[in-house]
Amino acid sequence: MEKLKMHSSDLTMENIAKVRELFPGCVTEAHDEETGQPRLTVDFDQLRQELSDHALEGPQERYHLNWPGKREALLAANAPIAKTLRPAREESVDFDRTKNLFVEGDNLEALKLLLENYLGLVKLIYIDPPYNTGNDFVYDDDFEDDFATYLIKSGQAEPSRDRMVANPESNGRFHSDWLSMIYSRLRIARSLLHESGFIFVSIDVLELANLISVGKEVFGNDCCIGVISRATGTRMGSGSRGIARELDYIVVFSKNAESSLLGLPMSEEEMALYDQEDEKGRYLTRSLRRTGGENRREDRPTMFFAVQDPDGGDVYPIAPEGYESRWVCSKDTYKKLVREGMIEWKKVTRGGVSKWQVYQKHYLKGGRKEVSDLWNDGAGNKKATKELSALFDRIKVFDHPKPVDLLRRIIQIGTEAKSSDIVMDFFAGSGTTGVAVLEQNAEDGGNRQFILVQFPEEVGDGTEARKAGFSNIAEITKERIRRSGRAIATGPRHADWNGDVGFRTLKIDTSNMQDVYYRPDQVDQKDLLQAVDNIKPDRTPEDLLFQVLVDWGVDLALPIRREVVQGKNVFFVDENALVACFDVGVTEELVKELASREPLRVVFRDNGFVSDAVKINVEQVFRQLSPSTDVRSI
Repeated sequence: MEKLKMHSSDLTMENIAKVRELFPGCVTEAHDEETGQPRLTVDFDQLRQELSDHALEGPQERYHLNWPGKREALLAANAPIAKTLRPAREESVDFDRTKNLFVEGDNLEALKLLLENYLGLVKLIYIDPPYNTGNDFVYDDDFEDDFATYLIKSGQAEPSRDRMVANPESNGRFHSDWLSMIYSRLRIARSLLHESGFIFVSIDVLELANLISVGKEVFGNDCCIGVISRATGTRMGSGSRGIARELDYIVVFSKNAESSLLGLPMSEEEMALYDQEDEKGRYLTRSLRRTGGENRREDRPTMFFAVQDPDGGDVYPIAPEGYESRWVCSKDTYKKLVREGMIEWKKVTRGGVSKWQVYQKHYLKGGRKEVSDLWNDGAGNKKATKELSALFDRIKVFDHPKPVDLLRRIIQIGTEAKSSDIVMDFFAGSGTTGVAVLEQNAEDGGNRQFILVQFPEEVGDGTEARKAGFSNIAEITKERIRRSGRAIATGPRHADWNGDVGFRTLKIDTSNMQDVYYRPDQVDQKDLLQAVDNIKPDRTPEDLLFQVLVDWGVDLALPIRREVVQGKNVFFVDENALVACFDVGVTEELVKELASREPLRVVFRDNGFVSDAVKINVEQVFRQLSPSTDVRSI
């Protein structure tokens, strides 16, 4: 019976396999200095030659983004970890039925653990990472390559220091450390995105240029949709050298260069402007002649040309004032609009003279309008702070939360209404993204799901949050979603909304498996005598279930039901998507009953069978009664 590997994917080896498919001659075997065993590696000199049209002698100059620690950041993104997600029912809301997830722990580890479960499934990611102002905290990703660090990263030892550290401007790697932190996370985030998905990243001017550069490297130049300037409603004059900062920015990338944002919903008044209709639907017309700024012939000479009116006469873009203007498009684009039926001619009478005027049709397109890159009409940060404080009985539990209205606007332009799109935020902070998802679902009847990740960063002694009983930010996040969920559930709601305001809490922890499971070469014989069971004694059957879900790449938000079958506890995930029994003393009769239900997957504890004979016969029983079932053990 095949055993589950019980650790995240080794992305380095997967990437090497992809290179091998394209360039077999560029992958070779090399001696691994750490293990002493041969392993596959890429011959980068040969790969560079494969990608060049001339002979190479040495390193070639090229345009690229580089900084101290970039290689280590890439290794950190690709390295596997032997950790797990442990369920916390008592900190969840509607644990068994909700589709929303709250993951507590380091977000780089969380992204790795979620990768197989949600690969290519997340429609929208929003993150508000540290701005690197010199005062806030960033993740301290330890890139040392010694064995002690390996033990920590593989989950076999606990780090002895905090994961969040200050990054003052006096640090010689001030920008480099921030770039390494964001780079490794964006690489994995891209893999999580759906092919038509988007990621929105909030930032201020200090790291804006670096974020755009590193984002273009990860997603591609053509996938940078743009930069939104957002009025914060506050002035930051201190240290700004004479320019008070009232803006922050949201950089938007797409997974696919062909993807476009949906646009904002229109009001009834805006929709009323589309007062004409044909077989394609409702539309309005706008003059094909350019109006406003840069509307003269000399501004765009190629857009001054004659078009023929319905009577066969030539019409040029002449402004009412008499000067030569220009069209809004080139001649080729105009011909394309004509072919597609997007041009309409109207006779306009002025001073008793009737003349043909040309217009372009603009269709309603589902009641959405194009988004501007200047957002100065939304709630500011002060309002967001007041709203959050009001939710916590006038206690300021969190500094600088983002407005819910801001996140709702992002959700509206990045996800379909009435969809089940997944929205992720792996710098969850106060939980604004989760609240925005719930509010938007309640309004438009959508069933979007959120995945939030927040590190349990300790709140400072003497703060209002600490006085209110909160020890870390993750506790604040969960409590905010609980309180907001109750208010949303009792407020106005769309008839099609499923009413899900819950969340399933999962905490990152060391593996459920004993150290011998991962490093048998490091264990003495006396240790083996104490480790007959390869599962840690403090872990529950539900802990094991979620590690199996992670390892098998199963949706972590599927409904879970527990049933006693022949005296044993059996988990049914989404009924027959996965069946798991981690009790000991499993008999052949129980195996046959589970096989008769024909599950898609089934998993048992490796030492959980009543005898070796039963363990040996498991696969044979399923082969006879349910041949399509994938049978595994841990």
